[in-house]
Amino acid sequence: MTLIRNLLLVGAMLLAWVPARAGGVPQARNAPIAISGVYSVVFHVNLASTLPAGSILTCRARMAPIPGGVDLRNQMLSATPVALGQTRLTGSTAACTAEIPFSWTVTSPPNAVELFYEIEVVNLQGVAPTLLRSSAPQQTNAAFLITNSFPDLTLNLTF
Repeated sequence: MTLIRNLLLVGAMLLAWVPARAGGVPQARNAPIAISGVYSVVFHVNLASTLPAGSILTCRARMAPIPGGVDLRNQMLSATPVALGQTRLTGSTAACTAEIPFSWTVTSPPNAVELFYEIEVVNLQGVAPTLLRSSAPQQTNAAFLITNSFPDLTLNLTF
């Protein structure tokens, strides 16, 4: 009985000593910073086949920082809204711009982001709009450099 009581006392003393010792050591963490702005993506689309003139090309995009400098201690990472861009087709090429607003709390600015996008072409001729072509959702990594120049990223696609 005495042996068990002594072991429990030694265990309790060790448990009390470990947090007190660790509490005096400062942790090396970067202070979280808030970054926000608008990330511009221009999609240069080469059409593989002829589509009716006047069709509307729509581009949708959203992004998320690649984990690493993201601070999730006090909040969940808010997803960026889906940015929508549209342009009218006038030949075999089109350019569509999506401007993605973002606002994140990070421990260091990200060097790269995950970009998610889709492209669609809709014909507005006739009784109802008709979906002519649609891409599957795509994902790619992109450099994240806010340069205050336009655009921040250009993607060349064949559709």
